[in-house]
Formats: sequence, structure tokens, C-alpha cells
Amino acid sequence: MPSSHRQRSGILNQLSCRTSSIVAITFIILMNHRILLDTSVQATKTAFQISSTRTYAHLPIAAIRNTNKGVGRVSSLSGTADTTVSRISSILSSNYHLNHRTRSFSTVLEAEPTITTSESESDMSSSINRSSTSSWSKTYPLEMTEDERYLFDLNGYIIIRGVFTPEEVKAANESIDKRQNEMIERIEGTSLRNAVKGTAFYGSGAGRKDLGKVLEWDYEEDGSKVLKRMLAHPRLVPLYHGILGQGYRLDHLPFIIAQDKGAEGFQLHGGTIDCVSGNYNPYLAYTCHNNFIRSNLLGVSLVLTDHDPGFGGFCVVPGSHKSNFKMPSGMVDGDKYQEYIIQPATKAGDVVLFSEGTVHGAMAWTQETQRRICLYRFSPATNVYGRSYFGNHEDDDNEEQKSTSGWPKAMYEGLTDAERAVLEPPYANRLDRPEIMPDGTVIVSSRSNQKKQHDKDLFGTKYF
Repeated sequence: MPSSHRQRSGILNQLSCRTSSIVAITFIILMNHRILLDTSVQATKTAFQISSTRTYAHLPIAAIRNTNKGVGRVSSLSGTADTTVSRISSILSSNYHLNHRTRSFSTVLEAEPTITTSESESDMSSSINRSSTSSWSKTYPLEMTEDERYLFDLNGYIIIRGVFTPEEVKAANESIDKRQNEMIERIEGTSLRNAVKGTAFYGSGAGRKDLGKVLEWDYEEDGSKVLKRMLAHPRLVPLYHGILGQGYRLDHLPFIIAQDKGAEGFQLHGGTIDCVSGNYNPYLAYTCHNNFIRSNLLGVSLVLTDHDPGFGGFCVVPGSHKSNFKMPSGMVDGDKYQEYIIQPATKAGDVVLFSEGTVHGAMAWTQETQRRICLYRFSPATNVYGRSYFGNHEDDDNEEQKSTSGWPKAMYEGLTDAERAVLEPPYANRLDRPEIMPDGTVIVSSRSNQKKQHDKDLFGTKYF
């Protein structure tokens, strides 16, 4: 073999050996990194488990996330201890992608580790079992799916089937049965009627019935627990995040809507472009920009009785959240273009989510069985329409409670951390807002201590 060939062969052999060494070293580094990452996960989990936390506005929260530096603080009742948790988001994201957008919530970090009971729908036969932890036993999507995004963007509403079990629906209806005499009917001849007499939505004259204070009922009732679950149900949180963003909040007081046979519906209303006036409505507006959906107000209905085709109840004009014009005369009353007004078929236990920017209403009820839904409205963290989130504790003897008045006090009874976070007033996430994470844990986004101290020095208040 010529000398030049031998030299080339030697160089190639050396390169091959070096390449093999590099690959071997890289493999060792990656394995060590995985071990370190696993150790980091375990250390983080341990940090959560040894801490009984109380870090924000009387809420027990798992961690505070510093949005500037990615450094978190875990605080305990006996004091505070700095702990690096900057890997939390990436760990959750990694776990999420590795598990194809779904995984069992029974394995997530717990905000209150001392309470280990997880929610299990199999326990419904005896009672509605709840836990103040973020540990959920059933597997749900961790984000709004591509199918769900498409359908919601296309139609302005979406139906999630079978969110609640028959046992849960039964429990909710039993709680309503106890309060039938508390329902308020929108009687004929008053301004409370929602449809014009003689029109398609008016029915045979009976008024719609409303029942309020649904989140203030005795918490020992299983039905009360079911209705509170709507605030942060693990099947619904990904949709709330996909439509409203993290930090979403309850905007209106929820209530029961009931219709007896022949009861009036509700003429069409709403719209990003108001269906009656043709004016832009920023309070209800729907937008989608660069695959980023936002609805400034989201209606969410827990269906408590079956709504088969032709039964009546909730109706919608699909796609009207993107309309640029007001409706033709007569359509809002259901007298014209009825083929474009759809009454979706739903079953008890389904949940309907619709943008208030989508034109919607209700048809007169045609069945002997009373129609029932529980209607909630949610908004993004910084948006607000209703004002029941403040001013409800003016008669409270506790001055501190009075100064931080919020929703009616009974609403807070028995709430999990995630559910309580949804009752926060409107303000930006970075100002210490508790946020529900995709896995059900609750963290708080915060600014640096220097910025917070600067605001206190400048304004004399905790927040600007």
C-alpha cells in the first residue's frame, strides 16, 4: 500500500476512534443529565411535599414563579425557604409532550400533599368525593386539542360530551329539587321577559324560571360540590385556557335556568358585532390571531336534562362570532331564516362552551320534563363585565375582610386551590395572580422583589 494511502487510512481510523469516543462520551453525559433531571424532579417534588404553603391572599399555593429570572420561592407557614423551581415549567412541558398531550393527573405534584385522596368518578355511587389537592385520577387532555380549536373557531361554540356522570347530574338535580319554590319566574307583562309576545321564541306564555346562589348552597350537599367543580374541572381547564388564557376568572354569578313546557325562550342576542345594533361589542368580542384564540366573555352551560332535537332550549347561529353585520329584521325573534338557527342536541352531563361573541338564544321548551341548565360566564384574567366580585362584605365585622371584599363568602366553602384561583378579581397575571397549570397545580406569577419594593416605596401600596 502506498505511503499516502497508509497515512489516509491512519487518519480515518483516528477520526473513527475519536468519533466513537465522542458518541460514547455524549451518551454518558446524556445519561448523567437524565439522572440529574430525574433527581431534580424528585427534589422538587420533595420540596413540595415538605412544605405546607400559604403564599398569597390566604390561598395555599404550591410555588411562586418569578417571571424575570425563573427562580421560584416555596413558602411555609413557619417561615420561608428559597428553592429553585425554574425547571417546573419545562418538566411539565416535557412530561406533557412525552405523553402525547394526555397523562394521568394522579401523578402530578400536589399543592397540599398531606391530603392524598384523589377525585375518582367510581366513588360517585356513594358520594361526590373531592380533594383540595391537584391530584386527579382520570386522564384528560392537558391542552385544547386541534379538533376542539378548529370546531370552536369555526362555529363559535363547542359541546364537550359526558363531562359529568349520571350520578353527578342526579346529585345536582336533587339539590335543585329542594329549592323549586325559590325559583323566580319571569312573569308575563314585565320587562323581565326575554322574547317578544307572538314570536317564535315566546312559547305559550309561561315564563322562564331562574334559581340563583348555586355556589352558596350547603357544601355538604353533593349537588353543591358538583356545581363548584365547573370552576376548574380537569376536562374543562384546557378549554378555558385555550379560549381565555391562563389566569381565567369567573365573571358572573352562576345560576340555574329552568323551563317548563311551553315556557318562553330568549330572543337572539350577543355578537362581536351586536346582532341588533350592528355596533362592535368589545365586552363580548371573539378574536383569533396567529392561532391564538380569545373570547372576552365565555358562556359555559352544564346541561342537566336531555335536549333532543326539537325539544327547544339553547340555540345558536354558528359562525356568527365572525359576522360583520347586524341581523336581518325578524331573525332575532326566530321568525325569519330559521334554517340558520340551530338547536344543538345535548345530553345531561354535557357541557356547552360558547363565545358571547356568538349570537345565541333559547327556543321555547316543548317537553313535559322541566328543562335545566346551570349557566356560568368566564373571562380572561384582565377582562371584566360583571361586578359581583367585590362589594359583598360591607356588613362584615372583620375590617380586613371588608377591605378585601369579594364574592359572597359562602362561595369559598370547600373550594380547592384551583377553584379558589378562579374567583380572583381582574388583574394581570404577573401581579401575583394564582394560575392553574395544565396539570392542575396552582402557581403564582410574580415580579422581582426589587420591583415590588419600588412600587411600595413609590405609591405606598402593595401594587401599582
